[in-house]
Formats: sequence, structure tokens, C-alpha cells
Amino acid sequence: MAKVPDFLQPYLASYDLSSLDLQEDKNLIVTEILNKGDGKALEWLTENYSKKDVKEAVSAPTKGMWLNTNLDYWLKVFGTKISKTDYKNAVINFSS
Repeated sequence: MAKVPDFLQPYLASYDLSSLDLQEDKNLIVTEILNKGDGKALEWLTENYSKKDVKEAVSAPTKGMWLNTNLDYWLKVFGTKISKTDYKNAVINFSS
């Protein structure tokens, strides 16, 4: 099992890094780094995942995992459009 480096812990704070696998948990790792990562984390991301992998995480966003400004940014970067329903489902809703 490929190991997620310790310096990524702040971006995956809810997860035990030793239990994450680079391939099996690819979408989760990519999503969290795109949402919260700094330059070093984004550099690591591009060294460990293909552009296709990253674009797939943005094009099929995980429900309730995205900050709206970050999803907007990455959709624009990749020139990707998603349905309003997929967008609404993907964005974290902090209001009750």
C-alpha cells in the first residue's frame, strides 16, 4: 500500500493517513488537497496523480465535500461544467 506523506495531515485532518491508500482513496485525497492544500500539497498532488485523475475528481465531485469557491475555481481551471444538482450536492452547506 502506497503511503500518504505526513505533511498532508492538515489537509486530511479527519483521516488516519496510515489507513489511506493512494489509489483506493484517490478521489478523497485529490478532493481534500484541492479544497485545502497549499502550494507544496498541490505540487505533491501533480507528482502523484495524473491530470486525468484530478479532472475526474472535479468533474464528478463527491457529495458534501467541496467548498463552493474552490469547486468553482477548479471547474474553471479544467473547463468543466457539471449539473446544478451535482454542484448543489457537492458543496458543503453550513446553513441549516
